[in-house]
Amino acid sequence: MQRNEHANGVVTYTFDSMAGLSLAAYVSTRHGGASPAPWASLNFSVTRGDEAARVAENRRRLGAAIGFPLERQVCCSQVHGTGVARVDDSNAAQRMEGCDALITDTVGLPLLLVFGDCTPVLLYDPLQHALGICHAGWRGTVNGAAAATLWAMQAAFNSEPAMMQAAIGPSIGPDSYEVGQEVLQMALVKLPDAERFFRWPSGDKGKPHFNLWQANAVQLHEAGIPLEQIEIAAIDTARTTADFYSHRAEKGRCGLFAMTAMLLPPARPAM
Repeated sequence: MQRNEHANGVVTYTFDSMAGLSLAAYVSTRHGGASPAPWASLNFSVTRGDEAARVAENRRRLGAAIGFPLERQVCCSQVHGTGVARVDDSNAAQRMEGCDALITDTVGLPLLLVFGDCTPVLLYDPLQHALGICHAGWRGTVNGAAAATLWAMQAAFNSEPAMMQAAIGPSIGPDSYEVGQEVLQMALVKLPDAERFFRWPSGDKGKPHFNLWQANAVQLHEAGIPLEQIEIAAIDTARTTADFYSHRAEKGRCGLFAMTAMLLPPARPAM
């Protein structure tokens, strides 16, 4: 990923694999916002005690930095599930209920999700010029949220997975994400060969560590996207709290960062 410092103090990251394509996608950091501690400073959540006016100002600052009309953003209720909503201009400025992923083929419509250790997943179909974004925590990952988003794009836009680009953004990494037996047991039931996504750094008697990056990448690969077309940021939010919020590392006393993406007008072929 590339780190971008904007003129108004906002700092974002962009995916290397999406450069030059007809979309724009940014992951925000905690820099350049209006919120005081413990949400300091570019917080996008009103569910953690921050004031709505400050969150609105943070959204305005991010939009100004990246050139997105975030007053038209479409977002999700984010319920840690696998629901996917197809959206278009009629959904501008709306929050879609009961879902954790959004898909669209509408140019100029910003999609936005928020994160604080869960995995951001970005999907782009350059042939059908369609976009998907997904929020996948451990529950979403185990239940196949990333694959569900891909399948929804296949159904809605006739997307061909072999031609798509995918990116997995900053989230809690495998060295930091210690989980309980209930997570392991659910994964063993839901995910094929789930053991490959866990390791026991303290030996058999210790708690397992869950690799959300690998689990989501393999899920997308097994649904048809070639591995070389899946970018993994490999940025561990729990170990980079100078840039990102981390629910685990900050014990819940923090804000949430955003991933936002928007389709641009498709490039015209050279004459």
